[in-house]
Amino acid sequence: MIDLYTWPTPNGHKIHIALEELGLAYAVHAVDIGEGDQFKPAFLKISPNNRVPAIVDQDGPKGKPVSLFESGAILIYLAEKTGRLLAPGGKARYLTVQWLMLQMGGIGPMLGQAHHFRFYAPEQIPYAIERYTHEAKRLYGVLDRRLAEAEYLAGEYGIADIATFPWLRSWEKQGVALPDYPNVQRWFAAIEARPAVQRGLQVLADRANKQQSFTDRQREILFGRTQYERR
Repeated sequence: MIDLYTWPTPNGHKIHIALEELGLAYAVHAVDIGEGDQFKPAFLKISPNNRVPAIVDQDGPKGKPVSLFESGAILIYLAEKTGRLLAPGGKARYLTVQWLMLQMGGIGPMLGQAHHFRFYAPEQIPYAIERYTHEAKRLYGVLDRRLAEAEYLAGEYGIADIATFPWLRSWEKQGVALPDYPNVQRWFAAIEARPAVQRGLQVLADRANKQQSFTDRQREILFGRTQYERR
């Protein structure tokens, strides 16, 4: 059994989808990031960077429990545990890893900033909005060119696609018109139609509406001084 500590965010959805695709048994533990659950000592023992998701696999290597944070690391772990969604070696493996790293180092952070400055920042900063909106469009272009030559990011469906898909679900809020990137649009529709993806997106779906608007207290927890307190 895998204990999954999560919230319905793009990074959380990556792991929800992967677990469903792989058919692994898991128990969901909601970490309400708007209420500050991510700063509780028990969660920090699992995820010292106070970010969701995190897992504890009760049947880890040699049958012993193992905990992991960082969604990219969790995806690699789950793929290796099951021998699926990531080639065991060679060119195919590193093709997947490079697109996974693009998501972790570029697509996630940059689209997140576009989303933040366009919708959540306490003041509208034209320079920041323009910078991150243009970067979002550039990254969609990178994906579109790749998907013009391959059905999925690494050729075959795998953890790079699972990592990237949730971040593109809010394309309108990122200042992007998805039809401008027809190859991404085709890929997006194919992934969205997968039954395991649909199941993964339903994990904590009843809590998702809480993320559409924030109280002043929640804004402070998510974006204010609480984030930067030394622990």
